Amino acid sequence: MQTQVDASLVADEKAAPERFDYLDLKAQYATIREEVAAAISRVMENQHFILGKEVEEFENEVAAHLEASWTVSCASGSDALLLALMASGIGPGDEVITSPFTFFATGGAIARTGATPVFVDIEPDTFNIAPAQIEAAITPNTRAVVPVHLFGLPADLDSIKTLAERYSLLIVEDAAQAIGATYRGKNVGTIGDYGCFSFFPSKNLGGAGDGGLLTTESRELAEKLRMLRVHGSKKKYHHEILGINSRLDALQAAILRVKLQYLNRWKEQRRDRAERYRQLFEHHHLLASVRLPCEPGREFHHVYNQFTVRCAQRDSLRDHLRTLGIPTEVYYPVPLHLQPAFSYLGYVAGQLPAAEAASREVLSLPVYPELREAQQDRVVRAIADFYR
Repeated sequence: MQTQVDASLVADEKAAPERFDYLDLKAQYATIREEVAAAISRVMENQHFILGKEVEEFENEVAAHLEASWTVSCASGSDALLLALMASGIGPGDEVITSPFTFFATGGAIARTGATPVFVDIEPDTFNIAPAQIEAAITPNTRAVVPVHLFGLPADLDSIKTLAERYSLLIVEDAAQAIGATYRGKNVGTIGDYGCFSFFPSKNLGGAGDGGLLTTESRELAEKLRMLRVHGSKKKYHHEILGINSRLDALQAAILRVKLQYLNRWKEQRRDRAERYRQLFEHHHLLASVRLPCEPGREFHHVYNQFTVRCAQRDSLRDHLRTLGIPTEVYYPVPLHLQPAFSYLGYVAGQLPAAEAASREVLSLPVYPELREAQQDRVVRAIADFYR
């Protein structure tokens, strides 16, 4: 959908600057307040708070939304990654390849199994793992690859699947930021062996706390995941395997069931705002100074959990915007291979240059569905003033 911007580009420059939030969850809540209250009341009247019918209904509804065969909820997106690796028997002596430019949980889940995270560089334009770098990192100990659909943009799954099939590797999709994104018309998270989703409040489908979910096309794996999330138990107090405690609360499930009904609408509103940003940056002749997010082709359907640009003098620009009451975020200032927690792996600065350059240049701008046109105008005008 093309958004018209000409009229708003001549907004009153003398108006007092209004501070606004990077993500305004209160504005979202105002549109669904009564439905959320009814869902919470339903759980409170039932007094069944852990798993149960509410969670089962949510799992079924997400499965239908994603066109996934099986879904298993859990306590967080971080646990979803961990459970996928545990279900596959990955542990000490194994290696798992992933991106260094992502939230810590991606590498952390690998390390928590006792396996070794192996980081390979990213594509500078997409911020996603570079398939061309994966093959050189494969060893006889490599068991899996974890592509991250960063900021809501699908990774190049065809290339990754080709390598996975050639070397008999599992694919664990980290779709924490990408629910509703599609690759060649298919929902991300349903293309590899597992898909891992997060319902952290800032996600496109966010709860009122932590929550997560896995997808798989295997009934056997789904059953194993359901055991693993309750300490390896099918029958109460009888434990067949070693699992963890990672269950989705019924209250979270009830709230997420309400929000799931609006997810497609919210996705299109995010895409509309991303398109409007593109028009504004072009109008202000900023494309030489700011590199905008890309969609490599029609097969990559971006859902813009973040609208992340690359820019020179990132930190100075961010300070400039902050003084004007314009919020931004930096995802992520330190790539995983240079995090102190992973120092034992022996990576050094300069080893993964594309990820390191991204960490110095990325800046995420507000892009949520309730973001107003006047607020987008302010963001881009302020960036234009900085570069002038």
